[in-house]
Amino acid sequence: MMTNNDATYHVPVMLRECLEGLNINPDGVYVDVTFGGGGHSRAIFEQLSPKGKLIVFDQDPDARLNAWEAPNFFFVAANFAFLRNHLRVKGIKEVDGILADLGVSSHQFDDAKRGFSIRADEVLDMRMNQAGDFTAAKIVETYNEEELARIFRAYGELDHPYKTAVELVKARNKGAIKTTGQLMESLAAVAPKFKDHKFFAQVFQALRIEVNQEMDVLEKFLEQTSEVLKTDGRLVVMSYHSLEDRMVKNIMKRGNLDGSIEKDFFGNVLKPFEEVNRKPIGPTEEEIQRNSRARSAKLRIAKRLPDGK
Repeated sequence: MMTNNDATYHVPVMLRECLEGLNINPDGVYVDVTFGGGGHSRAIFEQLSPKGKLIVFDQDPDARLNAWEAPNFFFVAANFAFLRNHLRVKGIKEVDGILADLGVSSHQFDDAKRGFSIRADEVLDMRMNQAGDFTAAKIVETYNEEELARIFRAYGELDHPYKTAVELVKARNKGAIKTTGQLMESLAAVAPKFKDHKFFAQVFQALRIEVNQEMDVLEKFLEQTSEVLKTDGRLVVMSYHSLEDRMVKNIMKRGNLDGSIEKDFFGNVLKPFEEVNRKPIGPTEEEIQRNSRARSAKLRIAKRLPDGK
């Protein structure tokens, strides 16, 4: 039995485009590694026959509330970095399609107590997996200037990462920074005039990525996709910032994360994927009007090539 909790939990971005990208075989095996509110998953499941299977992943306990009961539906309460192992436990070696909708769900942003949003003054948390004990507050409290500058530069893509780090350390030396409001207040002096909203969003993004080790998780996931996809199987990935998109682009274009080209003895490029769309697909203006969080989404689709191609 399926429920509709996702109506308020998360609005699925580019749903039609994702489904078309998966090129669903009703008897096939599909994986949604970012279940969330189940919007994308439900639409996939509705296209499957009783012979088809859907396996979904989500480490957030809140997401499990959106799952449903069915003999061919499987919820895995785990991080998708462990994709291959969990599929093997279920006796699945190959799948027909994999969907990943990266980033933070609407529910996580809107649930103020999670500390993801700049719109509320709540505890500095930002954990996607509430079972962990590493929070944004710990980063703010313990990282030195160099470590803070590193994540602000790499994950927040700030124009002045070291200046921001110095200001944060100076502020925490005057008193503990435990909430999102206190964090923004501590950095108010270095926030660019008229661009402060974007600046704080970048700071929060950097902290969130570090808390959840998102780049490491994405790297491990992408490296496993070619191993678990059947020939002609589809990899459909939606990203929301350039760091994610670069990694997805490289794996689809070159078959590796750094974008380097590998060739065989005859000079043929060795890669496991062929891009279905050479450029990323973006949301329509109509969708952006309905769901502003779709604005930065980039959708890439690739097809698994036969080994040796």
